[in-house]
Amino acid sequence: MAKNRQIEVKGIVIKISERNNDDFISLTDVANGFEGGYTLVEKWIRNKNTIEFLAVWEQLNNPNFNSPEFGGIRSEAGTNRFVMSAKQWIERTNAIGIVASAGRYGGTYAHKDIALEFCSWLSPEFKLLLIKEFQRLKIDEAERTNAEWDIKRIVSKANYRIHTDAIKENIVPNLTSENQKKWIYAEEADVLNLILFGKTAKQWQQENPNLVLQGGNIRDYADLHQLTILSNLESINALLIKQGVEKKDRISILHQTAVEQTKSLQNLSNYTLDKLKSPNLKLVEQKRNKDNE
Repeated sequence: MAKNRQIEVKGIVIKISERNNDDFISLTDVANGFEGGYTLVEKWIRNKNTIEFLAVWEQLNNPNFNSPEFGGIRSEAGTNRFVMSAKQWIERTNAIGIVASAGRYGGTYAHKDIALEFCSWLSPEFKLLLIKEFQRLKIDEAERTNAEWDIKRIVSKANYRIHTDAIKENIVPNLTSENQKKWIYAEEADVLNLILFGKTAKQWQQENPNLVLQGGNIRDYADLHQLTILSNLESINALLIKQGVEKKDRISILHQTAVEQTKSLQNLSNYTLDKLKSPNLKLVEQKRNKDNE
């Protein structure tokens, strides 16, 4: 790995390295800031939900991923005899999303999508603060290189695919017509929209016709606070769907989760929501304020 940088989150110094023009975050550094240290990485990677998340990421990004070997790992995961380490995962599946290295900048690193999932498992608050510091780092780099960078992509990409895959594998097969299948994807997305934004995608479109003409949608104009919670809700809902939990019960669990995480994030003392708002959202608010003058 080259181009080593670092950020600091709640007093924890976390190294970030570049590999194949992408950012990898040190899971070792993150874990060492929590009680239990590196054993937390080992515990997380043995989790069946983690294994499935890693596999989805690899299938999206790694043409050489060993899917047959993953099938064997998935059948073992969750049993008392199951053992898995970062090194074993890499060697058995040809994974590229996690890297274990030695030397001065050694340790276990993970692609930013995967690192954020680990942080979410540790603490939603820590995940949000890491995103903020990572965003600051990337903005600083973009200003120096005139490069464009979108924080939203890293927050929503992986969990969105896991959410839709769960729907595809567990709900869609029970439907017959193509119209039913398209409708169920939209309906499940709107479950999360209603919980988080208080409205459906269609209601937002009716309220914001000019933004729709510009190609915008309800999630494009969410702030980072909301996107962090949305990312977590997608992951939780995917798991509940796989477990066969009834829709009304899923909604109740997701609503309670959103309330608790919103309260936790609002109680953070070292960030303000305004600083985390997306550029799109700020433009909407500026226009609204101007219209009200």
